[in-house]
Amino acid sequence: MNYYQTARDIFQYTVSLRRDFHQHPELGFRETRTAGIVANELTKLGLDVATRIGETGVVGLLKGEKSGPVLLLRFDMDALPIQEETGAEYASVYPRVMHACGHDGHIAIGLSVAKIFAERRDLFSGQIKFVFQPGEEGLGGAERMIAAGVLEKPRPDMALAVHLWNEKPVGWYGISAGYIMAAGEIFNLRVRGIGGHGALPHLAVDPVLAAADLVVALQSISSRNISPLDSAVVSVTSMHGGDSFNVIPDKVALSGTIRTFSPEVRQRVLKRFQQVCNGLGEAYDCQVDSEIKMLTPAVFNDATITKQIYTTANTSLPNRTIDQQYRVMVSDDMAFILGEISGTYCFVGSANPAKGLNAGHHHPSFDFDEEALVNAVALVSSAASSLLN
Repeated sequence: MNYYQTARDIFQYTVSLRRDFHQHPELGFRETRTAGIVANELTKLGLDVATRIGETGVVGLLKGEKSGPVLLLRFDMDALPIQEETGAEYASVYPRVMHACGHDGHIAIGLSVAKIFAERRDLFSGQIKFVFQPGEEGLGGAERMIAAGVLEKPRPDMALAVHLWNEKPVGWYGISAGYIMAAGEIFNLRVRGIGGHGALPHLAVDPVLAAADLVVALQSISSRNISPLDSAVVSVTSMHGGDSFNVIPDKVALSGTIRTFSPEVRQRVLKRFQQVCNGLGEAYDCQVDSEIKMLTPAVFNDATITKQIYTTANTSLPNRTIDQQYRVMVSDDMAFILGEISGTYCFVGSANPAKGLNAGHHHPSFDFDEEALVNAVALVSSAASSLLN
């Protein structure tokens, strides 16, 4: 079957869903309207549907005509707290909430793939578990769905997810084995000193000076403590202390993120991070309190499944450029599912600079070329058919 042509045949169905979701974005665990539409569409297609899985998640189970393996397909649904500036006719109708990462497209892709297979159950053997997940944007949605039993009854044998990717143009695909998205941590630091008059610093213990050195030292971990052949990022992204020009504050708050791929590098970064905090605190006679919270582990793609998807994409998708070495330091909680079930996470290029559709993810002007929807539906459909048959 020509899945690319089938995806093009239902393009208007896909686009109409995407634009409706884009106009009505909902933040993590508030996706009630979105989940209702998803559940309704899946029910109309004849799937066995379960709702309120992990708060607002939806699961649809589709059985083929013959017995076989179980494939989980995951699609995230949540929007971001950003004021949209695209000027698109389908722009968000809600203030300070928008789909600035492509999740509106992901939902439409999932429903389109469900439509293709529901109307032709002879296309596959086994079962497809369509998982529409809330709260991917650092809120723990995947963990909640796993805790609610999404990986049981039936337990998937394989898992697949895709992400529309505005860092690359339409026609590009990232299908790589191994670690492809980083583990993510959030850190919060509080540097405590002794406040005083800005003109009498010798009578105070200045946490601002200590915090400034701490920023430099922490962000040098990746360049001076990690091999150049490995990857790690430590970014201090906020710094707050004091509110007067002539007062040395008694504390400064810092926050940021840590990103790594391999568990070994992650442990080395975390160990060195704590050493730097303790050492600088002692050097400046300050107390440095640190709190580090893991967002997700790294996303790891199974080599065998990834190779099969690459082979399928390379023979079935037109005008394609497939990158088998692509990886990126952003994180995704699909990592929790792929930590339990072997599978693959793929990227689908969605930018078109000629149309001005190349703003980065999480930017107020983010939008993508909807031609990418055809490519993504074709990729997921052809990959699912190949894996199940």
